[in-house]
Amino acid sequence: MFTPFCSGQSSGNCRWLASWWLLFLVPLALVGCSSGDITLADLEAAVANVDVSNIVIDESDVAPAAMLNLEASDLKFGFIKLTDCAPLVIAKEKGFFDDEGLNVTLEPQSNWKILLDNVINGQLDGAHMLAGQPIGATIGIGTQSPIVTAYSMDYNGNAITVSNEVWAQMQEHDPSLDSPTPPHPISAASLQPIVAEYLAEQGQPFPMGMVFPVSTHNYEIRYWLAAAGIHPGMYTASDLNGFQDAQVQLSTVPPPQMPQNLEADIVKGYCVGEPWNQKAVATGIGVPVVTNSEIWKNNPEKVFGVSKSWADQHPSTHLAVVKALIRAGKWLDETDDAGVLINRPEAAKILSGKDYVGAEEEVISQSMAGTFTFQSTDVREMPEFNVFFAGGASYPHYSDCVWFLTQMRRWGQITEPKPASWYDDTAKEIYLPQIYRQAAELLVSEGKLEPSELPGPDYDGYRSATQDFIDGKTYDGRDPIGYINSFEIGTKEEL
Repeated sequence: MFTPFCSGQSSGNCRWLASWWLLFLVPLALVGCSSGDITLADLEAAVANVDVSNIVIDESDVAPAAMLNLEASDLKFGFIKLTDCAPLVIAKEKGFFDDEGLNVTLEPQSNWKILLDNVINGQLDGAHMLAGQPIGATIGIGTQSPIVTAYSMDYNGNAITVSNEVWAQMQEHDPSLDSPTPPHPISAASLQPIVAEYLAEQGQPFPMGMVFPVSTHNYEIRYWLAAAGIHPGMYTASDLNGFQDAQVQLSTVPPPQMPQNLEADIVKGYCVGEPWNQKAVATGIGVPVVTNSEIWKNNPEKVFGVSKSWADQHPSTHLAVVKALIRAGKWLDETDDAGVLINRPEAAKILSGKDYVGAEEEVISQSMAGTFTFQSTDVREMPEFNVFFAGGASYPHYSDCVWFLTQMRRWGQITEPKPASWYDDTAKEIYLPQIYRQAAELLVSEGKLEPSELPGPDYDGYRSATQDFIDGKTYDGRDPIGYINSFEIGTKEEL
């Protein structure tokens, strides 16, 4: 008896089988039968003569990607040679961009300013950006050009490293640090007398490095220093370098150049992403003293940014890009039953390639695999040193944008006071969770994402208030003015 060929099959396999039957039904129809009609006996005979030994049927229930009507498919994205460019690299190397019909070229950029300029001038369609770059560019810090983001690339991922000489001095001032495994987190309190002595003897601020004026690194090292009473300087209309009243002078240094600047004693320490802290350990020139997850647990670090004009002109393409990036972040954070990050070794190998980060695979593997080395005697398991998807890490939270705005105001980059409503309005202009959610819902429909992996439909974009900071301060994105006024060092607002 003839059985319907879709019986017991998924809809995707039914469509495939229907196409397969046409492969021999059409020739049969063309040959024809004496009666002019194809009978059941004819079909059964045809089936008997078809060789199906080499045909493989996909038994999965995963539907194919919903192909969008792309406005552009050939895209060029920029990145800096840091391990947190991983979602872009993995989306390309694992075929997630291909699945969306996107032909993506990744181009390394020499520094953050050039990267931003190339997005603005259209040389790049989008880029791996510092979380503060879309914000700073949109409100006119340094450059005035609207940039938006619908995808956060990661949480955490940075550290502050000091030279061996400075570390030895810190140990002298705080004997608890003179240990194979000193207590963490390490505050900047033991650095304070070193900074004061340098200022008195040299007549100039203590030199340290960060990667860009609106970088997370700049605000993190400022936060760490100020929490211990060390003034990192203020930005003013006449001092765009942020050196006014500075006890520590924070200079801009491209990430890959950090270790050589430390070794040459141009800077005494720096805040940077990986692998450039672990590189200092591996080459024996410095000691990481604190990670940014210890300064603020699960802080936003990088985003995928595009110009607002590009986003407006390429809505479907933008959606397809975000879909691929969400899949890449999820792949990077996949764990086994024991919680081991199963794909990070492969990611480290891919990232070590000369076209990407170009650092030793063993160095990249340290932090990417969830292990961080402060000293050879102080190696700690830090599975959340890099978070790319888990816990909402890839979602563009409004409260993350507001935090950066509060720091820009705290340190004088925003020169005029703003009402609390301005912080919320500005976040909603730059961060686009509606695009993220649309992309994620398409992935859910394709079986590539679970609904539980998305914030609930009633989520307003503001993470819960938290005290997970090195100084115990409470941050609530709904109260930016109160947060700014909670600090002893920095701008104060009139209530």
